[in-house]
Amino acid sequence: MQSAPQSRSVTATGTNHSPLAWRNAVFAVFLASGLSLASWVSRVPAVRDGLRLNTAEVGILIFGLSAGSVLGLVVAAWLLAGLGARRAMVLAISVAVVGLVIVGTGTSLLPSGPLVFTGLAFLGFGMGSLDVMMNVEGAAAEQQIGRTLMPLMHACFSLGALVGALIGAGASALALPVFWHLVIMAAVVLATSVVAVQYIPMRTELGDPAKTQGHSPPQPVGWRARLQENLSVWRDLNLLLIGVIVLGMSFAEGSANDWLALAAVDGHNLDNTTGAIIFGVFVTAMTVGRVIGGPVIDRWGRVQVLRACSGLGVIGLAVFILAPASWLLLLGTALWGLGASLGFPVGMSAAADDSGRAAARVSAVAIIGYSAFLVGPPVLGFLGESIGILNALFVILALMVLAGLAAPAARPRPSTPAAG
Repeated sequence: MQSAPQSRSVTATGTNHSPLAWRNAVFAVFLASGLSLASWVSRVPAVRDGLRLNTAEVGILIFGLSAGSVLGLVVAAWLLAGLGARRAMVLAISVAVVGLVIVGTGTSLLPSGPLVFTGLAFLGFGMGSLDVMMNVEGAAAEQQIGRTLMPLMHACFSLGALVGALIGAGASALALPVFWHLVIMAAVVLATSVVAVQYIPMRTELGDPAKTQGHSPPQPVGWRARLQENLSVWRDLNLLLIGVIVLGMSFAEGSANDWLALAAVDGHNLDNTTGAIIFGVFVTAMTVGRVIGGPVIDRWGRVQVLRACSGLGVIGLAVFILAPASWLLLLGTALWGLGASLGFPVGMSAAADDSGRAAARVSAVAIIGYSAFLVGPPVLGFLGESIGILNALFVILALMVLAGLAAPAARPRPSTPAAG
């Protein structure tokens, strides 16, 4: 069994909140993020039907989400450097909920593919930039507390996605218009997040103003210097291999977010409500995997756990694609979710092993992982139109194999007392 990670200091100023309040705030932001994304995903079939789109056209719409996500990842460092964590996170969340409202408007009130595309770009921008911010905050809180918490934080995202999927299935069963569903969820997400970020400490290394008593506050590092540091980490080959792990696993997770409900409906001839339920099975498996992930990683180590996740994901995808019976479809979905559950959080923890450059390294790995969201949706959409959506899913299977092969890159550095 590996020894528990030791606490590492993090500079926090201008707050009386405890590290546990910081942790809980990050939990809440992760949950709100999952709730926001699942609110859109669970209604993809309804949006497709409302706009009378084919599979390739749905892929083009989702490309708006992907492109916005990658743009948000790229500018997240600028937002953190210029606004500090609290204000930057509120801005990102606000952009995301505006995107949800626009998607609902373009589906139910003013049916328009370009309007939905625009809304998805807003949603993607907010979610992409928020993803970097909440992972940076999560890694810092994990180090401050001295426990393995990142999988549990991502479990909160999966829990939010599960709740969002169940609400979406209920909205579909009740024939609630997409507009009213997304407006209600946007209000819930915004309110939850604005309250939560008040408990995130202000840190000078992220550009927050320092407030100290009795002596002059330290001068924060300029934003240009922080951006140069963000770029310098891209020369680290081991970090790039961690990015390969996150790329494969996030492609498996993101593709399920984008295509799982539709693949169940079109590929296995299920109705829209059952498709939303299938997505709920996936996020349930993701949540379970992340809840138990911390103790499992402490016991077996990052490398072995990542290899096992890769194997489960490959088996699950194969079963989902080829399943001749409904119970096998559910089994394959569950294994797919378990296999994809720990790649992203373990990658974030591995990137944060170098505590001196954790923010820059986490940002770089997140950008690599989210490139899957840029390339994946249109590729799967066009492939799905040509060879069928189920056959297109074999691309995900191949990427999960690569993630398993790159697993040794996540092994902690000798000087890092982290699990694995």
